[in-house]
Amino acid sequence: MITVVGTGTGAPVPGDVLAGAALVVGGRRHLDAVRLPEGAERVVLGPLAPALETIGEYVGKGLPVVVLASGDPGFFGIVRALAERFGAGRLEVRPGVSSVATAFARIGLPWDDAVVVSAHGRDLRTAVNVCRAQPKVAVLTGPGAGPAELGAALGDGRVLVVASALGDPERERVERVTPAEAAARDWGAAVSVVLCLDEARAPGAVRTVAAVPEQPVRWALDESAYAHRDSMITKFEVRALALARLGPRLGDLVWDVGAGSGSVAVECARLGAAVVAVEKSPDGVERIRANAAAHGVYVRVVHGAAPDALSGLDDDPDAVFVGGGGRELSAVVDACARRARRTVVVAMAALDRVPAAREALTRAGFTCDGVLLQSSRLAPLPGQVTRLAATNPVFLLWGVRTPESSEGVAQ
Repeated sequence: MITVVGTGTGAPVPGDVLAGAALVVGGRRHLDAVRLPEGAERVVLGPLAPALETIGEYVGKGLPVVVLASGDPGFFGIVRALAERFGAGRLEVRPGVSSVATAFARIGLPWDDAVVVSAHGRDLRTAVNVCRAQPKVAVLTGPGAGPAELGAALGDGRVLVVASALGDPERERVERVTPAEAAARDWGAAVSVVLCLDEARAPGAVRTVAAVPEQPVRWALDESAYAHRDSMITKFEVRALALARLGPRLGDLVWDVGAGSGSVAVECARLGAAVVAVEKSPDGVERIRANAAAHGVYVRVVHGAAPDALSGLDDDPDAVFVGGGGRELSAVVDACARRARRTVVVAMAALDRVPAAREALTRAGFTCDGVLLQSSRLAPLPGQVTRLAATNPVFLLWGVRTPESSEGVAQ
């Protein structure tokens, strides 16, 4: 058997665990904190592959192995790698308290409504986008993806709680800082977890499913669900197909360019994505913010006209919706297509602008498709009868990036 013990957040290793172990594997601080049985080999965890090879040699000989891990080893921990390599049936797991649970306990908050994301050995952008979109996030950090890098990417509007050396009575520290303060410091290697909180946007009090962002019951909402001016809003039929082609999800970044009322931006945020809405009119900017607040989501609103306003956005989006642009539409689509990692969706009422938008997408290496949407809605007439009321036709184009066209886009 391989016995996996969670420790490192204050819980001592049970005395019976190490007895008879032929091999003990763990981090240096975990190994230094225990007394190994006489004759047992000690392997300090660094790169995982050599440690797994050594464990395999002992397992092959039928010799008992103990692995010491931090917190709960089944929660973004070594249990996954061990189960994949040796089979879950060989493991006896004795979990400790995870660093996430400990960090939230230190600040007196529940965490059944928190989203947990790992940046340890992974691309930081996913963690950043989750922090932008969700009000309560725990980020498991790693080299090059710690509080400083997270704070630099986030900007204002969040509180970071940096928990270091959890469980160590002498070194443990739990500090609340702004993203700017986090970005300006060298945090060292003792950081256990970073909590990212939007304290102005607390999740609902009652939870029935833990650690999963609540999904909207409905999407492609009626126009009446949004404040808008003179019916200048993407109709729900168009919005439904646009959302299907954009595919917004947790960890994505979506741009809504020429956002108008922000209906597409808000819907993408409701589905879990981080969203930037670009709008040139001052009243439109305020309307987008009001609509986002009314639906309980966060949308970063940039006041400016595309394509020029796009140059100030540092992070490349996964998907872009272009709902405005006017005579500059071709240039706007071209600028978006150069930066989009996955797809660009363009909505147009004017037939004359379709060829230029399509050419801009194909020129950027996207495969392009589209449809003319024409719908008629039920409308009441006097005498308790119903007629069909036609909505204005809209062209919807979408471009999907091919693997060959991804070479110039940051991954």
